[in-house]
Amino acid sequence: MAIAALLFSANTQAFLPTPLLVTEGALSSELSDSTSPSDAEDAVRIETSTLSNTGNNTQNNTASGSDMATEQLLATWRRQAKTDNLAQHTIWRRLLYFYDDQSSILSKKKTESLVDDPRFFLSDNGQQDSAAELDATLVALAKEFTSQTTGNNQANIHIKTQANNNSVLCRFPARVAWLKEKLAIDDASLTNECPELDDWMATLAPEQLSIVFAEEYLDNPLSAFGHTLLRIDSKSSVADPNQISQAYALNYTVDGDPNDSFPIYATKSMIGSYDSAIEIDPYPQKLAKYLQDDERDTWTYQLNLTSSEVQQVMRHVWETKALKMPYYFTTDNCASEILRLIDVIRPQQNLLKQLAYVVVPSDVIQLLNSQNLLANATYTPADNTLRQAQLNDAKQQRAQLGYHNSAKQTLNEIKSAQINPVSSLSDDGQWLRKRQIEVSDNNPIDRHPLQLGVIAIGQRGDNDYIDIGFRAGFHDTLDHASGYSQFFNLEGVAATLRLYDTDDDKPNQPDSVVLQNATLIRGRSFNPINAGNKGKTWGASIEATRVNDGSQEGGRDHLVGSVGYETGWSWAFGTPSSGTGQMSPQLCYTFLAGTAQAGRAINKGFRVGAGVNAGCRYQINNQLRAQAELQLPYWYHGSSDESNVRGHYWQPISSLGLQYDIDKKQALRINASYDWQERVDANEDIQLSYRRYF
Repeated sequence: MAIAALLFSANTQAFLPTPLLVTEGALSSELSDSTSPSDAEDAVRIETSTLSNTGNNTQNNTASGSDMATEQLLATWRRQAKTDNLAQHTIWRRLLYFYDDQSSILSKKKTESLVDDPRFFLSDNGQQDSAAELDATLVALAKEFTSQTTGNNQANIHIKTQANNNSVLCRFPARVAWLKEKLAIDDASLTNECPELDDWMATLAPEQLSIVFAEEYLDNPLSAFGHTLLRIDSKSSVADPNQISQAYALNYTVDGDPNDSFPIYATKSMIGSYDSAIEIDPYPQKLAKYLQDDERDTWTYQLNLTSSEVQQVMRHVWETKALKMPYYFTTDNCASEILRLIDVIRPQQNLLKQLAYVVVPSDVIQLLNSQNLLANATYTPADNTLRQAQLNDAKQQRAQLGYHNSAKQTLNEIKSAQINPVSSLSDDGQWLRKRQIEVSDNNPIDRHPLQLGVIAIGQRGDNDYIDIGFRAGFHDTLDHASGYSQFFNLEGVAATLRLYDTDDDKPNQPDSVVLQNATLIRGRSFNPINAGNKGKTWGASIEATRVNDGSQEGGRDHLVGSVGYETGWSWAFGTPSSGTGQMSPQLCYTFLAGTAQAGRAINKGFRVGAGVNAGCRYQINNQLRAQAELQLPYWYHGSSDESNVRGHYWQPISSLGLQYDIDKKQALRINASYDWQERVDANEDIQLSYRRYF
């Protein structure tokens, strides 16, 4: 029988495909269309039994029999893969970073993997062809299978031990796990010891995944849009979520150059000049950064994933954690990566496809919630929030007992992070203390949608107009406040077109259609000096806007580019929510402001201004808010030889805003302003707008 087997394998070797040769299109050229999935599964079971028996033959028979068994097994897998079209399966292509249903201006063609690193592929053509990569993987698996079932001698064991960490089972465990399921391969018949992978999984011990949202932090512009990361829980931290010493944080971030200046750093992050990085750190260390260093509240939501899905996510993280891929701050960021990981295991939900081009962490939270993927929300207050709760209690007691110096000293001591180092973390930072305050109204699930459309009717001077506007994000101080940190004010990528109903018989009429405003970024960070926050109060803007420079009598308004910066002070007043770490809902502020504007139509083509901006915001009730502001800029154009043209002047402007929320997605707003400069062609402007958030 041994001689017959040897002769059979020798005679037929010439007619069999080369065992280890992988060619593009092998799946389509070598698989039979007539083979049914059930036949393929039966063949796998038969060949598995045959392979086990083969290992009992002589060493020479084993070598030739192994080659033949490899080819038989590979042919069977290829037939089944073709029948099920596994090469084009959504999960397989997503495991390889092919995204057929996602469009991106900055990404590659849909027919090409986003990964450039050749180490991520077994096939030389794997980046362009998912079928070639599948075939190469099947070849490698067939080799692993037959070597394990026939290689029982000491030499083979030694060779296998040396190459363990580089085997396909160790390098790409997520791909292998998926193929095992699809090809009905028994786990026991295709296993390997992977010391590096096994140690990594044993350290993390993943049992449950949660998404953590750290609220927006305007004092660090790169954190101004919030941040998300994954919390990896072990059995210990699942049993007691406060035992965070047994949890890890998976953070997808930018691998930037810390020596770059902020403008360069921000620009490179936007355009993909930096690589991304996957950081896996002890969770207490990461949480302390948000709660104590940045003083940002966090919300943690358990992801509704099964145990097998959690394991598959972590296997895929292992495959991709060393990849160097371009990081795009607005499109491929911390939030999009979490959706990508979930899309790998839940392809039918197409989470990434449901988001707008710009991916914002709070939108990701809302999307996951709408897809029923979130559970067990947990609020963790930052250090300043806890101090604010103490301040609120002390102020209420002070109001009851009356003012005295010792009470004032107590308030100052409570506000001091050095004197009063209160925290949600234990002294050793390894576990969470039980929360002692009520939940703040900053759950991102509750916030209004990010985008905003506006239509308004108004009157400027003697001219009626209609405004049509759009804002990509985020929020201003009159918008509905639920879901945001208090007094949050950050707007970006906004534009307004104004359509005038002009009278041609009157002089100095405006154009029928004008660009009223185009904002790149505009925001203010309010940290009241009488509150628990430690940051400064400041503001900044980059925009194009229409102005009347006031240097000439009866001049028309003109579009100019404008850059401004403010720094100052703010104060919270009123009665705060009892038992919470929220500040009082009312706010007053004073800024020292500087602005530079340039435009061909204004006097000298430029003007620079400095002055004071002061105002107050008042929350009448949960649906109605008002804000009043007075701007006192002094403008300078430069000296002029013309007697009727002024080179410098004051131009005070007062404004009032009032917003009523119909619901979370709709609101009405009244805006009114008066320009106190006597030389402008129209002093007053009043409008009523309908605002739709979407």
